[in-house]
Amino acid sequence: MLRFVTAGESHGKCLVAILEGLPAGVPVDLSAIEAEMKRRQWGYGRGPRMQFETDRVEIVSGLRRGKTLGSPLAMEIANKDCSIDRLPAVTQPRPGHADLTGAMKYDHRDIRNVLERASARETAARVAVGAICKQVLSRLDIELASHVVALGSVRAKPIPATVKQLRAKADPTPLRCLDPQATKQMIRLIDAAVKAGDTLGGVFEVVVEGAPPGLGSYVHYDRRLDAILGRAILAIHAVKAVEIGDGTLAASLPGSKVQDEIFYKKRTGFYRSQNRAGGFEGGMTTGQPIIVRGFLKPLSTLRKPLRSVEINTKKPVVATVERSDVTTVPAAGVIGEAMIAFELAKACLEKFGGDSLRELTRNHQGYLRQVSQF
Repeated sequence: MLRFVTAGESHGKCLVAILEGLPAGVPVDLSAIEAEMKRRQWGYGRGPRMQFETDRVEIVSGLRRGKTLGSPLAMEIANKDCSIDRLPAVTQPRPGHADLTGAMKYDHRDIRNVLERASARETAARVAVGAICKQVLSRLDIELASHVVALGSVRAKPIPATVKQLRAKADPTPLRCLDPQATKQMIRLIDAAVKAGDTLGGVFEVVVEGAPPGLGSYVHYDRRLDAILGRAILAIHAVKAVEIGDGTLAASLPGSKVQDEIFYKKRTGFYRSQNRAGGFEGGMTTGQPIIVRGFLKPLSTLRKPLRSVEINTKKPVVATVERSDVTTVPAAGVIGEAMIAFELAKACLEKFGGDSLRELTRNHQGYLRQVSQF
């Protein structure tokens, strides 16, 4: 079974990720991993740390001569700022963060013990894991990309795009948004938030192409792949809601306007003329593009801090101010890609099996032939 764990603190020596369950023989492109790390750091509204951290991934085990061995893959990302032991104690919790509850749970009197691990810095390790999983998926002709569809009160107009078009058009923009007019409005909104000492949330969308029908299962709640992807997206810092396909809109419409009708052509087989379900029926992929959106709340660390209580004296104070971003919605989309790439790679390995890449791809091709003949 494919799984991963991460370790490390925001201002500790490094971040570490261990990815276990990869088949042997997968070629690993280190430059592609580095490109993913840069994508996570990019975006208008990011904080000062992104200006001096250059995340480089060192693979320290599980790889030989550029290919996976089938053993656990261990990756290390060094932190340039590793001043954790010199930083002052924190006793003024930030509303909306893990600070107070984490300190109560683990009985810490220095909230820094909580915030250093709860920090979104940890997601750099997840992106490294996702970059490897993307390289596995590409061998199965599964590709994915993300873009920003809303930031604060500004929503981009819908612009249909393939994964290839998303990569080409969204990534070079300041906010990874396809709508140029909305991008300008979003930038003005961020500039205003900077002046006000405030933060902004928003919505990112991840699109997946090439997933075959039948990943996931309807037979148990914990095997429904749409639910698994929902959990993976909710595990991203500041994400408070997830939508698949026309999820929220569908709740207000009659069934006749929501379901994706089924058609058949002898040459191409079964198909649907629309994709309101976002690529899922009964917890399984339908073969259509997977569409998942993550909704971020505004970030918890404010330059003009909110009211709080000092944990020792219990007296009213303002919350601690830590170095932070104004918005991370573009970066959250990249993290969303990584999380979905991991879960899809895991679903593919569960479905098709194989201890080597050759076995995996052979099983995958056999299944595609079977489905095409249904």
